[in-house]
Amino acid sequence: MKPYTDVESVDNIIIRRFDESIEPIELMWHRDDEDRLIELAGESDWLIQIDNELPRFIDGKVKINRHEWHRLIKGTGVLTLKITKLPNEGS
Repeated sequence: MKPYTDVESVDNIIIRRFDESIEPIELMWHRDDEDRLIELAGESDWLIQIDNELPRFIDGKVKINRHEWHRLIKGTGVLTLKITKLPNEGS
């Protein structure tokens, strides 16, 4: 079972919601098959951590490169993200 719900998905843009009742252990390190831009849809104190970096607030657009390890760190309340999947270089 996925720790999120996709509220809307159109072309390469996904609106994804993480519920406040999620257990932090469900927010595992993972990699995606495409470059992505992550943006907050609303306000949140949740954090994002990219491999070999300290956790940081999601401020503005955060680029996650293809196959780069990353994870979310739970804050308070619901987290809603706008995820834009970018075309892979050379495709």
